[in-house]
Amino acid sequence: MAEECFKLLLSQDRWSFRVAHYAPWLFHWWMNQKLFPSLSMMAGKLDIFSQSDLEYIKSLPPNSDDNPDKTRQQGVYESLYRDIMAGYGKWEFDPLDISNPWPDNNGAPHIWQGHEDKVIPYKINRFLSEKLPFVRYHEVPGKGHFLAFDGGLCEEIFRTLLVG
Repeated sequence: MAEECFKLLLSQDRWSFRVAHYAPWLFHWWMNQKLFPSLSMMAGKLDIFSQSDLEYIKSLPPNSDDNPDKTRQQGVYESLYRDIMAGYGKWEFDPLDISNPWPDNNGAPHIWQGHEDKVIPYKINRFLSEKLPFVRYHEVPGKGHFLAFDGGLCEEIFRTLLVG
């Protein structure tokens, strides 16, 4: 399943994620070198975004307070590169071997996934939630990677997490 979902990504993103997985010590260099294309999102390519993501991006004011400098105030290495290396690096465990951390069912991890998400294909999170029955999976039709920025949906997410 992971391989199938990996093939759905843009070629330059697959190369970036391979570097993060097989040579994490080179990842910072990879993201800053100019010989090969690195992560499409960082290059400003919009192919990676769904229609709803593009609508959200277009709705942002040109001088918005939600600018990249603010979201990356700890530096791009700490805020983005480490996330990628954690997600695509080598893990010391198999996620499918995780047991329910709430055996009394007094809690649950939730995954909110846009069905149109091109950054993280929905199939991988759907697969994980089917294999780990204690995970509560919420697949949102017509939404992409930026689904949490939809005001009504964001409210629903908070309500679900806080009230249950």
